[in-house]
Amino acid sequence: MTSHSDPCRARASLRAGGRHRGFTLIELMVVLAILVLLAGLVGPRVLNQLGGAKAKTAAVQIADLDKSLELFKLDVGRYPTTEEGLQALVARPGALAGWAGPYLKGAGVPADPWGHAYRYTAANGAIEILSLGADGAPGGEGEAADIRNLP
Repeated sequence: MTSHSDPCRARASLRAGGRHRGFTLIELMVVLAILVLLAGLVGPRVLNQLGGAKAKTAAVQIADLDKSLELFKLDVGRYPTTEEGLQALVARPGALAGWAGPYLKGAGVPADPWGHAYRYTAANGAIEILSLGADGAPGGEGEAADIRNLP
């Protein structure tokens, strides 16, 4: 007998040992496919919840602005004019009698959740506070839909 081992046995043991050292390409592809499927199912749901949260935040901010405008009206006897705008809630417009503000906490009028200024109009004793949504343009659907204080 020879002192060295059989070459067929050596190759068989290398193949068996190599299997336990890492993952095969097929195994990696299966795991990657599972991760892509999970991201495809979960990702849109998470993004939809985020968009819905911004719309709800805008609605809450508009309701707070509406209440602050009511306090302004109680003190002054009228709503701010369109020209005075929402800024009248944080700074006295001219020498307005009865103004007891500021009516909002913080340094100024907040922007909507998308970073746009709220639009305010006053006409015939009615007021409208409007956020143009994610796209910043009138109209739209979903996250781009307008949000206002009027029904």
